[in-house]
Order: sequence, then structure tokens, then C-alpha cells
Amino acid sequence: MPDGPLDLGLVLGPLRRGPADPTFRTTADGSVWRTCRTPAGPGTLRVRADGGEVLGAAWGPGAEWLLDQLPEWLGAADEPEAFVPRHRVVALSRHRRPGLRLTRTGLVLESLIPSVLEQKVTTEEAYRAWRLLVRGFGEPAPGPAGAGERPMFVMPTPRAWALIPSWEWHRAGVDDKRASTILRSVRVAARLEQATGMPAREAQARLEVVPGVGPWTSAEVVQRSHGAADAVTVGDLHLPGIVGWALAGDRDADDAAMLRLLEPYAGQRHRAARLILLSGQVPARRVPKMPRVDIGLL
Repeated sequence: MPDGPLDLGLVLGPLRRGPADPTFRTTADGSVWRTCRTPAGPGTLRVRADGGEVLGAAWGPGAEWLLDQLPEWLGAADEPEAFVPRHRVVALSRHRRPGLRLTRTGLVLESLIPSVLEQKVTTEEAYRAWRLLVRGFGEPAPGPAGAGERPMFVMPTPRAWALIPSWEWHRAGVDDKRASTILRSVRVAARLEQATGMPAREAQARLEVVPGVGPWTSAEVVQRSHGAADAVTVGDLHLPGIVGWALAGDRDADDAAMLRLLEPYAGQRHRAARLILLSGQVPARRVPKMPRVDIGLL
């Protein structure tokens, strides 16, 4: 397990897609539950920090794989000590969150599909689509998480994604462009999963070969699959303004300005951006929130 402080919520939180994500749950005892479709099959993982110990348990065909991967999930491959804050807001945010590490899941598709669903829509719409599709076409989680009033689910297999009828995409609020990108991705799922053995930049290049997967989406994936400390998200609606505001008082910063401001953190730009987001230094909203469009009603 990683040396030093560890905050399970901060480390594994990026894997959660909304408060009702059927693949992720936290419980009152501090445990984090996560379902995955591993190379060995579906699995459920439960992780709990108990004093200075981290306890893990797993169920299903993917249980052994999940337990073997657990140290990297908790940031064992991360090097937070390599990060040197250059701005007060970043330094203060880091000081307040010593348990932040970057997870490395070793899985591509489980981050790629929800990232595609988040393209050009509100997070509420994307979370709803992920929830409906996983519950409708995935399978109950192995072990105790798959039972009870609120069972967890494992996301669909690549074949199951490919067989989702067009009207079910429509009912989930997913337009043809995003659905087509997911369908193209699952057809080459094995090739995409092989990207976990590549450096993050090469993995992004492989992902971006799929039409509909651009730099925004590929960065969102490798941040999770590879624990990529330098994979800063470009093309985001809000991030440039947040970074610009926190580091230079510029709420109108664009991607180019954001990248200039993050230059001192070369090699660690994603970690810097994450710390900025955690700092709470966000400019007040001055434009209407992106309207939700339910295409299922069209």
C-alpha cells in the first residue's frame, strides 16, 4: 500500500459518476465499494481504511485481479512528492489534503464510456445516462453488493454495449453522435485496453484514433486508467476559467491561457488542476447554467 496519508474519498472519488452511480458506493463505516469488468471477468471491490491499515475484500471472477491491482488503485504508483507548488492557492490546497494521490485503475473502457457520455452535456444528463444504461444492460454485482434494495451493477460487456437498441440510447438521453462513438469504441475494446501498457501520451493517441474521441475525452480517461499526473483536460467548458481565476484572477482564460499558467507544473499539470478544483477558488457564475435537453421527449 502507499506510504503516508491516504484519503480514500479523494483517491477513488474520480471513479464515481454521480451520487447514484450503480458501480460506486460509499457506506457509513467509511468503506468504498466499486464494481468493475476486469480482464478476468466481473468483480466487486470493497476498501476500508482502519487506522493505519487498508483492508480490501473482493468477490466474483475478477476478485483476484482487483486485489492485485488495489495498491495502484490507491496510488502506489503515484509520486505526489515530486509535486512542487508554485502558487499559494495550490500550496494551501495541497497542505489541507495530504491524503490525495492519483489512482491508476489499469482499465480503459470503464472510464472511456462515461467520459463519452459527458461530452457536450450537463453532468446531470451524463450521470443519468450512465445510470440507466448500466442498470438496464449490465449485470448484478458479484457478492453482497449485488443484493438488497439498492443493488450495485457491473457495466455491460463490449458486446452488450454493441447490442443496445437505438431507442434505448434515445430513452437514456444519448444522442446519435455519442452513441456512435461508444459503439465504435467497443468494437475495438481489446485494442483500447492494451493502451494501459503504454505511456499516457501514447495511450491518448491510440484512444483518439477512434472518431469522436478527442483530447478532452482521452485526458479524462488516462487520468484514471494511468494515474497520469500531467494529462491536463483541454476543451473543458469550465476548467480554464477556474484555473485562470485561481492563479491569475482571470475568469475569461481560455485553454491557451490555462496551459501557460500551468507551465510551472510541467509533468504534474493534472495534479495542479485537481488541487485548484479542490481549493474552492471558483469564480461566481455569471452565465445561465447549460440547459438540460431531454432527447427522449423529442
